[in-house]
Amino acid sequence: MTCEYSPIQNPDDLLLDQLCHNLAEQGWGVLFDFFSPVLIEDLRNEVINHAGSTGLTEAGIGRGRDFMVDPSVRSDQTRWLSGETAAQSLYLKQMEHLRQGINRRLFLGLAVFEGHFALYEPGSFYAKHKDSFRGAANRVLSTVTYLNPDWNDKDGGQLILFDPESGAETARIKPEAGSLAVFLSEEIAHEVLTSHAQRFSIAGWFRVGNKLSG
Repeated sequence: MTCEYSPIQNPDDLLLDQLCHNLAEQGWGVLFDFFSPVLIEDLRNEVINHAGSTGLTEAGIGRGRDFMVDPSVRSDQTRWLSGETAAQSLYLKQMEHLRQGINRRLFLGLAVFEGHFALYEPGSFYAKHKDSFRGAANRVLSTVTYLNPDWNDKDGGQLILFDPESGAETARIKPEAGSLAVFLSEEIAHEVLTSHAQRFSIAGWFRVGNKLSG
C-alpha cells in the first residue's frame, strides 16, 4: 500500500531562528516534534522491517582503510538512506529545507545531507566521540532524528553532549519520537548511553562538498 503524505511544511521561521541562535551560541540545539507522527511511524516501521530481514549491518568506526567494527566502542546497526521509499523521500526533502534555512542564517555553505537508520538493541551504546575532526573531514553539522514512541527514562539511550571547552556534560537529550537534535560535528563530543529497549533513530550529517559516505 502506498502512503500519501500532506505537502511538505517548511520549518517555522521562529524555530529556525532559535535553532541557529543556539548553534551559534552553544554549538547545539533541539527541535521538538519537528516531524509529523505519521512520517515518524513509517520510518520506524522501515527500521523494524530491515531488522527482521537482516537489512541492517553492524556499525563501525573510522573511514576507508581505517574502518573497523569495534563493539567495545559502538554496537548499533545501520542502513544508509537512499530515498527509495515515500517516507525516506519526504524525510530527505524536509532535511533539504532545513539545510537551506540554516545556510540562509549562518552561511555555513552546507552542500548536502546524508543519513542512516540506526538501531540500538538492548545493551547497545556508542562511546564518547566526535563525528568529525578539525580539518580532516567535511561533516559540519550532525543530526539525530528520534523514532521512538513512549520512551521512558528507564529505557536509557539518552544522547549526551559535552562542552567543547570544559568537557563537562552540557545536555542530556531524551530520544523522543519526532525530535531532532543538531550539533557541530567538529566541536561537540557526544555519546549514546546504553539502551535498555530497542532504540530507533536516523543519524545524519550536513556536509560541505558533494561526496557522500553511503
